[in-house]
Amino acid sequence: MRTAVSQRGVLSATPRRFLVLVALMTAWVLLTPFSLAPEARGQGGPEVRSFQKKLTVGTEELPPFSMKDIDGRWTGISIDLWRQIATELNLIYEFRELDHYNLLKGLTDGSLDVAVSELTITPERLDRFDFTYPFYTTGLGIAVPFKEKNVLISIIKQLFSITVLEILIIIFSTLLIVGIVVWLFERKLNPEHFGGNTIQGIGSGFWFSAVTMTTIGYGDKLPRTIGGRIVSLIWMFSGIILVTFFIATITSMLTVNQLETSVRGLEDLKKALVGTMSYTTSEPFLKNNLISFKTYKSIDEGLEALINGEIKAFVFDAPALRYMIKQRFQGKLEVLPHTYSQENYGIALVNNSPLRKSLNRVLLQKIREQEWQETLNHYLGR
Repeated sequence: MRTAVSQRGVLSATPRRFLVLVALMTAWVLLTPFSLAPEARGQGGPEVRSFQKKLTVGTEELPPFSMKDIDGRWTGISIDLWRQIATELNLIYEFRELDHYNLLKGLTDGSLDVAVSELTITPERLDRFDFTYPFYTTGLGIAVPFKEKNVLISIIKQLFSITVLEILIIIFSTLLIVGIVVWLFERKLNPEHFGGNTIQGIGSGFWFSAVTMTTIGYGDKLPRTIGGRIVSLIWMFSGIILVTFFIATITSMLTVNQLETSVRGLEDLKKALVGTMSYTTSEPFLKNNLISFKTYKSIDEGLEALINGEIKAFVFDAPALRYMIKQRFQGKLEVLPHTYSQENYGIALVNNSPLRKSLNRVLLQKIREQEWQETLNHYLGR
């Protein structure tokens, strides 16, 4: 009897255990999608799920990494990359335009969540805020006035410059005045050499003053009056001085153009006043290399100062310099081929940002895609 009861208890317990097991399996299947990492569902990491507020993304105009088009829409290498990452992670954000100083300040005081521009990762900045992995590596470039590489073309340009034209106008005006004065003295008493109508007479006087100034003295035109000879004598000595001045000026122009102190590398920066943009990594670079410099609020302002001769060179991130010169200063400025002080650009974040891990994951994925190379080619050229 006891054995039969025991067997019935076991048999009755089996369905209950089976039902419990089925219930547990069903619950596991139903709850699994909610327990998977958000990355598996395409929603970013758990840090993104806990950061669903609207992000304030600071930026500034530093072409070609961040700039506004004619409609006021932000574009550029950094901006395009950020948009791709934000779309992948379903982030809601708004851009806030700031100058460079306030962009860095906003990350430090927490008024910004993210900064997307041309920001270099440095140890000093990492003490104040955080960065993603680098997405672009470059160096500092040196912008200088464009110098014609062909010496002959450079000489021809100097000879046809405004300065030479002004000197020639002065010389020809003086020749004409001297010629007219000589003609006035000679026209009646020396018609053989300075006769004819007014135009012919003045032409003869002009010719005489020209050959006298150059000390050639063909002898085909000679003054015979006392007044004409006095003017001629004075003009002989004055002409020598004028010709000497003209030759000296041209020689000086060509010599200065070829031998003036020009910036062709880092060592040359120490001999000249240099410009750079304030609150950027180029400032400590110049200080560490004992180079005197003047700061400007923007690249445009600095390059304009270079054009106007206020500075001899402008030091900043090479891609930005090449882009700006190509767009606005083609044929006036150039960037030297060598770069200095490796620069790694990253997306800046406030310290301990919950976004960092997910941003890094998507950033590394994006910069390995062909689309990233096409973006670089679009803004920087091949």
